[in-house]
Amino acid sequence: MKGKIMPIGVVISGADPLVSLEKVASLGMSTCQMSVPPGEWWSKERIELIRRTAEEKEIKITSLICGFGGESYRDIPTIKRTVGLLNPATRGKRVLRVLSYSDFALELEVEIIQAHIGFIPENTSDSNYKELVMALQRIADYCKENNQSVSLETGQERALVLSKFIEDVNRLNMGVNFDPANMLLYDADDPIKALDVLGKYVIGVHCKDAKRPERKGELGKEYPLGEGD
Repeated sequence: MKGKIMPIGVVISGADPLVSLEKVASLGMSTCQMSVPPGEWWSKERIELIRRTAEEKEIKITSLICGFGGESYRDIPTIKRTVGLLNPATRGKRVLRVLSYSDFALELEVEIIQAHIGFIPENTSDSNYKELVMALQRIADYCKENNQSVSLETGQERALVLSKFIEDVNRLNMGVNFDPANMLLYDADDPIKALDVLGKYVIGVHCKDAKRPERKGELGKEYPLGEGD
């Protein structure tokens, strides 16, 4: 992203994406990241309604944020068990879900699929690591056919681990959504040093701040920008 200035936007979610887009417009912003809307918005007619509303309000939806049923961010052990694609028991179905999100985004003319994939194992010989690499290769290849990039959220592992993972997936349409607060929330890394490692992969940023957890196994706490660690 060297030499390019990213526009400032917001993340939208909720039961009605049209209401959310209206809020974006009311803030005078022209861009947003959108969480996958509820199933009742998945018909071609309703997808077109979202796309047309964004177009009329001159709002670009830069990425579609994936989520999965059963995810919980209660504490670190729960996150490791329930979030993203790490758990073999849910990985297969969730990969298929991401492929369907890619098709949804294609209809919406959104060019980035974004997700927390879970804690990437540091041991590259771990079977879970190898299977996670293959899962992301499948997702990236599918998204490439839809002219999309895959953006991985930062923070649940050290920057060097994520960088090595991206190298092993070895797909040109894969990057990161750089979230400095996540690195503090999970006590995973120094955000400034991490940016030096991951900068060449950055295709999106979350402007957030946080303080590191006080006890092992817990999450830190989010704070307004400039008030965290």
